[in-house]
Amino acid sequence: MSEAVDEAKALEAMGAAQAAQAGPVSALPGARFEGYCTVEEAGLCGMVTLRADLSLAKVARVVKAVTGAEMPARLKITSGARGRIAWMSPDELLLFVEYGEAGAAVARLDKALATSHALAVDVSDARALFRLTGARAREVLMKLTPADIRRMQPGDFRRTRLAQVPAALYMPDEKGFEIIAFRSVAGYVFDLLRNAARPGGEVGFPAVE
Repeated sequence: MSEAVDEAKALEAMGAAQAAQAGPVSALPGARFEGYCTVEEAGLCGMVTLRADLSLAKVARVVKAVTGAEMPARLKITSGARGRIAWMSPDELLLFVEYGEAGAAVARLDKALATSHALAVDVSDARALFRLTGARAREVLMKLTPADIRRMQPGDFRRTRLAQVPAALYMPDEKGFEIIAFRSVAGYVFDLLRNAARPGGEVGFPAVE
């Protein structure tokens, strides 16, 4: 019971800190948990959803102009000098840019694709981004998602679920994942990850050396 009270107080304190800040804030600013893996909210990130015919050359040109990255293959994410591009579905990309650049990115996409059937939307404030790091990061996610985490490799991107909510997973390296979820369920997702990463909860999946 005392642990639940402490967690409630911590969340209340984060909410008060968020209210006291001027300007945009992320979903759970400063949220961090050190277990057998580390879970942390990653702060503000610009995210733009683009629905379009991904086979069009002008789509590849404009997303590269915005991010510096090449078009990703299916279930992949690519990085460039100004951002990243994730494959979401056969007609959808998710672009990651600096938070303050998301609006300009949408305007640039709209202009370049004005004569095509396309839609670009700034979803930065509707999403939350978390980082999970540690030698047993795969194991933590294997408790929560039906995705085949064992087969994921650096550079892979998956849309899936974490327990009861939709999420997307990106693997930047062998000891880390980034998790994207709706902002409205950020507290739920953080608690899922924190509980799965608690010391003593290891299930024996081989750690990364």
